[in-house]
Amino acid sequence: MRLPKQKKRKKNNHIFNRMNLLFFVVFILFTALILRLGVVQIVKGEGYEREVERTEEVVVSTSVPRGKMYDRNGKVIVDNTPLLAITYTKSQTTKTTDIIEIARKLATMIEKNTDKVTDRDREDFLLLTEQITIDEKVPEEEQAKILTNEKIEDPDKEIYNLARERMTEAELNSISASELEVLAIFREMNGGYALSPQVIKVGEGDDESTFVTDEEFAVVSENLASLPGVNTMTDWERAYPYGETLSSILGKITTSREGLPNDNLDYYLARGYSRNDRVGKSFIEYQYEDVLKGQKEKYKSITDKEGNVLQTELVQEGQRGQDLVLSLDIELQEAVDQIVEDELIRIKEAGVHPLMDRIFFTMMDPFTGEILAMSGKQWVDGEIVDYAMGTYTSAHEIGSAVKGATVLSGYMADVLIPGETLFDEPLTFKDTPTKNSWFNPYGGYEKAWMDEKFALEKSSNSFMYKIALRLAEETYEGSGTSLGFVPDDFSTLRNYYSQFGLGVRTEIDLPGEQIGYKQVDRDVLEVEPGKMLDLAIGQYDTYTPMQMLQYVSSIANGGYRIAPKVVKEIHEPNETSDELGPLAYENEPEVLNHLALSSKELEAVQEGFYRVFQGSEGTSSDVFGPNPTRSEYITDYEAAGKTGTAEVVYYGPDRSKWGTETYNYSLIGYAPYDQPEVAFSVITPWASTGSVPSTYTNPNERIAKFALDKYFELKEKGTEENEEREIDQ
Repeated sequence: MRLPKQKKRKKNNHIFNRMNLLFFVVFILFTALILRLGVVQIVKGEGYEREVERTEEVVVSTSVPRGKMYDRNGKVIVDNTPLLAITYTKSQTTKTTDIIEIARKLATMIEKNTDKVTDRDREDFLLLTEQITIDEKVPEEEQAKILTNEKIEDPDKEIYNLARERMTEAELNSISASELEVLAIFREMNGGYALSPQVIKVGEGDDESTFVTDEEFAVVSENLASLPGVNTMTDWERAYPYGETLSSILGKITTSREGLPNDNLDYYLARGYSRNDRVGKSFIEYQYEDVLKGQKEKYKSITDKEGNVLQTELVQEGQRGQDLVLSLDIELQEAVDQIVEDELIRIKEAGVHPLMDRIFFTMMDPFTGEILAMSGKQWVDGEIVDYAMGTYTSAHEIGSAVKGATVLSGYMADVLIPGETLFDEPLTFKDTPTKNSWFNPYGGYEKAWMDEKFALEKSSNSFMYKIALRLAEETYEGSGTSLGFVPDDFSTLRNYYSQFGLGVRTEIDLPGEQIGYKQVDRDVLEVEPGKMLDLAIGQYDTYTPMQMLQYVSSIANGGYRIAPKVVKEIHEPNETSDELGPLAYENEPEVLNHLALSSKELEAVQEGFYRVFQGSEGTSSDVFGPNPTRSEYITDYEAAGKTGTAEVVYYGPDRSKWGTETYNYSLIGYAPYDQPEVAFSVITPWASTGSVPSTYTNPNERIAKFALDKYFELKEKGTEENEEREIDQ
């Protein structure tokens, strides 16, 4: 019994010894740790504390040129022009008096435009330079009352503002011309944040007085040692090789003085922008800001406690923004602009259409949605200005050009079958004016029974009215028929129209698209229920030229609604040449919806459109048909389309003429008829107010004809150039 007890005692002793060893090791480790902490805190603590106080890292970004824009054939239409620039970067400890002293030195080396100097700038400058003191304007007794007034949140600011407000005009004008130039330089130097370069002088637009001369650049460069914070560098500005062409679509960027727009300030700051960065503020420049902005150079500045820069190092290399290849053909665009402008001038100078002041033309590939040309011209105070943006931001009553959509809506709603004939006749209803076709106002037309093809060729209103009646499950029972339309009937037809792009967004890749105006149906129906019928012939809702282009394209391409686009590709920047860099993104065609129509139904409307342009009674056959009225209209291609005229009241810029009865003209189409390559729309609002000479009645056909001619001419020219290039190779 003793032997087991002895073994147990030996085992306990072994465990006890191991525990003692473990505690000893832990004791040694803790002792070493305490000694190390002692060395850090007592021996070297003061040095480490000084090191922490000595340095601070500040990251500063510098601007890089934006990406370029090219047309579809590789021609640069928006570029960057290098500019000589003089900049100033203040440290975190720079005093205002130091900045003024440097500004005085710079004023002897450069000339600075003083146009931007404000009264507020003058007031601050007079106080900062003590040419006028606060005590002169705010007596000490008044200052004491302000300082002791607990209701005033910032007494010092209150006193300063009083001093400014009490300056007289004579005092503000007392600043000499030389001092005013110093002030102009100072306001630029003092405008930004510490360690962020501020532009003192660089070219702005066409103002030569703002450009740095070679002499100024050289003199300042030679004296940089005596101008702390001042630097000479190369900056950039946007250049437009094709002048004002597409100026309202390409967009603008802010200047370095404007910096980030206030309405989007937080958005940009959260994405790493600086307050004085130049950003796109309209249209393509704005829409593609993330692509065009590039990658800024970033420098890390290490400063001491006082803010003095100890070291600067590059932490991110800069890169110019990516380049956009637009779908537009700049040569075609220039030609179309000239065609539209010439027609607008021709009519305005003739004085036959006093209210007409704008014309819109758009052209695109109906299968890809690529916009080839978009032209808008407006007559303003005797001059023509670019209004291309109006092709998708302005909407108008269109007239009969929508009748193709009305026929197709009848098919989709199963209230009309291809080839069905309806009788064209004046329709007389209770509580609404008589509704009739332009060619059959009193009835008795010899070809009154017609199918949809002839109805489109002749532009029958009565045919469309009867489709609208069927959609609303209404029946015409002769003179005096009561109409029972309800608001949902408008919605039914509009829902069909929307499948063609009418009354909805086309989804063009530009900001600010409008969808047009839909009137309040319930109120209208109580007064004039026949307005539902007007919707079916395009004389109720309003549509944009771009919506009309998308609509006719969906007919031309076999029933696909394609989103129009102005950006075709995005390329990486090429820093070594003017050639395009590697492809980064290709904007593929986007099908928004497919029309639920059979090929037979689409072909019926396509043939109707063909007969509008080519038929013996087509409303546009005198220009596009086989026997045009003038030799300048003869062509070797066949086009198809639809004309439109809407009776409207004027609501344009001349308010004294509001309410005047006038007409909007529209024209849509595509060519060639059998294998469409392009679709187009032309809209001329407020085109006439009564009887005018026939040569001035409707400019749309001339514009469309000449634009199509130019497209095919350029196509043939491009084909010949490619063939010659292949032979040379």
